[in-house]
Parts: sequence; C-alpha cells; structure tokens
Amino acid sequence: MTLPWGAPLRQPDPLSCGASVLVVSRMLAEEEYAARAARSFPAEVLAMHRRVTGPRSRDGRAQLPWPRALGTPPWAVARELALVTGSPYRVRRARWSTLGDASGPVALYVGNRWLPRHVVLVLAADGDRMRLYDPAVGGPVIVRRTAFDARRLRVAGWDRPWFAVVPARA
Repeated sequence: MTLPWGAPLRQPDPLSCGASVLVVSRMLAEEEYAARAARSFPAEVLAMHRRVTGPRSRDGRAQLPWPRALGTPPWAVARELALVTGSPYRVRRARWSTLGDASGPVALYVGNRWLPRHVVLVLAADGDRMRLYDPAVGGPVIVRRTAFDARRLRVAGWDRPWFAVVPARA
C-alpha cells in the first residue's frame, strides 16, 4: 500500500511529522505542487516546519512563533490546512466519528498517556478501519476502530489519540 508518488515519504527528522502531514496534504490537493515536492520531499518538509513555527504563515499573516523542538503546533496545522482547502479548520478531541465524518484532510495527534507526540494524516475512514499516512514510515498504515477505542493505536510507537485538526463543519 503506497501513496500515489511511489517512494515512501518519510519525515526527515524526529520533529517534522506535522510538517510532513502538511506537505502530503498539499500534495494530495495540488498536482503541480505534488510533482515538485515529491522530488525534494525532505527539503520541502523542513521548509514547511520552519514556516509553521515561525512568525508568519504561508499567506503572510502573523502567527505565534513556536519552538521547533516541540514539533508542530495544532493552530499552525489548522491555518495551513485552511490554506490548502480554502475552508476553516479547528482543533477537536479525537473521536472516531469526527475523523470519519470530516469533509477534508484531518491531522490526528497521537501520543502516550501524558502528551501528544506524533502527527498523522487521516486518508480515509469507514465503519471499522481508518487509513492513515504515518510520516514515521513514509506511507499508509491501517488502524482498526477497536484499537482506536482501546487507545492501542500502535502508530509509530504511540497508542493514544489526543486531538484532531478538522474542517470547521466536522
């Protein structure tokens, strides 16, 4: 099971999972960008990470700077997904129904019992399975609803769904 571009699209460092999710989201939405980004994925992800943690977003608007060492803040993910889709995004508690009912890309934060530590992209969800892009492996993984509900995701070593960045109408 691969993404449309063939080669795995792995996050280039331990801190860029959120930026990897944002680059793949944009690749899925924009063919021209996808062709360019697939050739230079690591550089594109690192540039995205600098942008979403910096003082200005891609559209030039001011945003709260964030230490890159802490990963990608959910409000920056929401703003970037809004730029990709043209629709507003918000942060919500991770619920299976919210993820499956979303009308656009969804970033899911997962972690341990104390903290969210990793970001994945929901590619598709049906009754009992969810297909995710996991930047740690560079491609899709499957999560079953029973694992989600039991907080035993086993996605890149993380088990608990924390919150999701979803379209505002979800």
